[in-house]
Amino acid sequence: MHQTPRETDVFVAGGGPAGLAAAIAALQKGMRVVVADVCRPPIEKSCGEGLMPDSVAALRRLGVKISPAVSFPYRGVCFHGAGCSVEARLPNGCGVGVRRRSLHEALICRAEAAGATLLWGARVNGLSDQGALVDGRLVRCRWMIGADGEDSRIRRWGGLDDATHYVRRFGFRKHFRVRPWTDCVEVYWGAVGQLYVTPVSPNEICVVLLSRDRHQRIDTALAEFPELRERLDGVAADAERGAISASRRLGRVVRGRAALVGDASGSVDAITGEGLGLAFRQAAALADALAIADLSAYEAEHRRLLRRPALMARLLLSLDRFPMVRHCAFRAMAAKPAIFSELLAAHVGERPGLVMGGIVPLGLRMLAAR
Repeated sequence: MHQTPRETDVFVAGGGPAGLAAAIAALQKGMRVVVADVCRPPIEKSCGEGLMPDSVAALRRLGVKISPAVSFPYRGVCFHGAGCSVEARLPNGCGVGVRRRSLHEALICRAEAAGATLLWGARVNGLSDQGALVDGRLVRCRWMIGADGEDSRIRRWGGLDDATHYVRRFGFRKHFRVRPWTDCVEVYWGAVGQLYVTPVSPNEICVVLLSRDRHQRIDTALAEFPELRERLDGVAADAERGAISASRRLGRVVRGRAALVGDASGSVDAITGEGLGLAFRQAAALADALAIADLSAYEAEHRRLLRRPALMARLLLSLDRFPMVRHCAFRAMAAKPAIFSELLAAHVGERPGLVMGGIVPLGLRMLAAR
C-alpha cells in the first residue's frame, strides 16, 4: 500500500480495468499517475470475460500480457436459435477468454511496473479546483479521470450525469469447471434472453445470462437449451453473480480538467462483448488528449469510438426484443453464412461499414425469403 502523495499529474478514481488502462496509457506518455479505489484487489465483477481481437490488440499496445495458463484463445462466434446455428470465424486472429480476476491482476502488474501509485482501500470523498480528496486529504493534480463504473460519483460531482439514452438489462454469471468443447464463443438465443458460453481457461468456461427479466437465473434459463443443459449437468460451478447490463449515452464526457472513461463515460449492452475493449481504446485516446492538453480531442474521439458498438447493440437488442425478426434473421444467415461473417468482421473493425457491409445484405436476404 502506497502512502497518499500530495500531488500528481493524473489522478484516476477507480482501479478496475478501465481505470488501470487509463493509468497505464498516461504513464506511457511520461506522466505521473495516482489510482485510488475503495476496494482491494482482486476486484471481481460479473462480465462475459471474452475479449475480441481488437480488444486483445489494445491490451498489447498497453504492454499487458495475459498468461496462456489462465486464458483460452477462441477463433469464432456461433449463434444458436430459431432451430438453427450459424458460425463465423474471426477475421483478424483470435479473441481471448480470461477470468475477470486474472485480467485485473495482469493490469495491476503492468501498472505497477510502469510506475503508477496504487491506493487500494482509499475512498475518494470529492473533487476540488485543485484536485481530488482521498480519505479527506487533498491530492493536487492537473487532470482527473473518473473510471468508477456505472454508478460513477465522479460523473455526478463533475456535472456530467445527464444521459441522452439509457436502457438496462440484467446479467448473471457462473463459471463451470469443464474443458471447453469448442473454440468459439457460443450464444444461445431464446425467450428468456441470451446465454453466452465463453471458454476462459483450458479447464473452465464462463456462462452468462443476459435478460430483461431481473428474476431469471442461469439454472432455470438452461431449461430452454437442452443440449447445453446436458453438457453442464453435474458439472461443478461457482456461485452465481449478477450485475446490470446498461446502454447509456451521455451528452458529454469532459468538463474542465475532468474526463470520464469506461462505464462511467457511458456503456453499450454486454450483448456486444465490447465493454472492456471499448474502455481500453478510450484509455489510449484519453492519454493522447492529455499529452496535448486538449480534452476536447478526447470528447470527439470518444463519440467516434462509441458509434460502431452502439449500432451493433441496437441491432442485437432488436433481435432480442422481436422473436419473429430474430427467426427470419437467423434463417437468412444460416442460408447465407457470408452475411454473418461480414457482420462479425464489421463488428471487430475489420470492415469499414457495418450498415452496408452487413445490415443491408441481411435485410435484403430476409425480404427475399418472405
